[in-house]
Amino acid sequence: MIQKQDRRSFLKIATTALGAAGIGSAEAQPSHIANVKLGDASPFSFDALKQEAKRLAKAPYRQPNLPSPEITSQIDYEKWGHIAYDTGHALFADTKERFPVEFFHLGMFFRKAVRIFVVENGAAREIIYQTDYFEMPDDSIARKLPAGAGFAGLRIQEAKDGPLDWRKNDWVAFLGASYFRAIGELRQYGMSARGVALDTWQMGANEEFPDFTQIYVGPETGDGVMLHALLEGPSIAGAYKFLMTRGKGVVMDIDCGLYLRGGFTRFGVAPLTSMYWFSETKKPTGVDWRPEVHDSDGLSMWTGTGERLWRPLNNPDRVMASAFADMNPKGFGLMQRDRNYDHYLDNVFYDRRPSVWVEPKGDWGKGAVHLIEIPTDDEIHDNIVCAWVPEKKAVPGSEFEFSYRLHWLADEPYPTPLARCVATRLGNGGQPGKPRPKGVRKFMVEFLGEPLARLPYDVKPEPVLWASRGSFSYVYTEAVFDGVAGHWRAQFDLTVEGSDPVEMRLFLRTGDKVLTENWLYQYHPF
Repeated sequence: MIQKQDRRSFLKIATTALGAAGIGSAEAQPSHIANVKLGDASPFSFDALKQEAKRLAKAPYRQPNLPSPEITSQIDYEKWGHIAYDTGHALFADTKERFPVEFFHLGMFFRKAVRIFVVENGAAREIIYQTDYFEMPDDSIARKLPAGAGFAGLRIQEAKDGPLDWRKNDWVAFLGASYFRAIGELRQYGMSARGVALDTWQMGANEEFPDFTQIYVGPETGDGVMLHALLEGPSIAGAYKFLMTRGKGVVMDIDCGLYLRGGFTRFGVAPLTSMYWFSETKKPTGVDWRPEVHDSDGLSMWTGTGERLWRPLNNPDRVMASAFADMNPKGFGLMQRDRNYDHYLDNVFYDRRPSVWVEPKGDWGKGAVHLIEIPTDDEIHDNIVCAWVPEKKAVPGSEFEFSYRLHWLADEPYPTPLARCVATRLGNGGQPGKPRPKGVRKFMVEFLGEPLARLPYDVKPEPVLWASRGSFSYVYTEAVFDGVAGHWRAQFDLTVEGSDPVEMRLFLRTGDKVLTENWLYQYHPF
């Protein structure tokens, strides 16, 4: 449900160029770019961008740039889909740079103009919007937009010297508020990241959606692209630097400075947003023909003390917010572990959606990984959010600086040597052939990994269970008879009264040796 205009509107944002802010003009070399119109040059650096963000945070909030609303309001989703960027006008299409850049058109759902600049030799020049950059029907209302209207966002195309046709394949996209996303190593888009998450479903507060109002492209760095972005919102301003590297997946090194005009209770850093409708864990009868529908199936965490945690996602009947306290976490992310096409049976390729891992750099101190799960009844809504929320209070006038790396891959970049959870299944409790007792739920939690494969034939792992309330029964482990070495499951019944959520924890061991990561689960009795 995040990033969907039909659920809630993004809050408005100001937009301004560094040149207009009085930083000044520059004596710059002539640009080698000839296929787009460029504005005058102004000196540019990340330090200057941070200073501009600080200045903006101390000034009154300005309204966003909404060019020609009488025109953009008529460019609905269907009409917007008929507007395509002309690859002949792609930035770097005919220069030495490897990765061409194309731009998104404004429309009904992307009304706020983003000013986009190209950086060459320490100077920034604005790319001036012109209608002829785009291919569109002769009678398209978009042809009436004036020159210089701006763009909705951008996407970075595959390398001109790479194995894919760059004109048809992109690997990073920035579009809408501060949202951005990348393909993973399986060459499929899925979940998104964003600059910052401000009071997401925080009781008593309205979520704020600041925008990247200016994006600076370049220079290239061999296997990647450098971007900078100015963030503006009613209660915040910020400056971002992205070093995005294209390898087997996509790696983004991100540095940001955030400057608060207002205060927030849930100040989410390095936020990720995804979609989880249903999986093997729980599916309403007859709701859909597919076995599973999700971009991500769990939250993985590697704590500052080295503990490995796996929290399967839920689609709850009400908004749920969970916090996992930590200090200097080694990493966390929303994962798509299930890579079996037969578990989805859908040609939109949920089995190929990327997993995204956040790797903090430097000292992040105390805080918590927050997981927000929002009810959904369809796959069109992003209903999962996770982010780091620092212990330091986000009060007006405060400043934050963070550095981190985002890995867009098929799996975690630093996988645990322990066996991992591969499935969580729920059913009616009790024993087959006997009346099933009320208030009893059966759990089957499956683990797979080398520590379980090395167990002697006559040794069974011991399940270690904990729950915030209720009692366990019929607890045991057994190997899964599918011919896969190291595939085990723990089975148990949980008896609980009432409808309040139950927090649970499980891992497997032999003696004092831990064999698996920790399975965490929030059970909603039904």
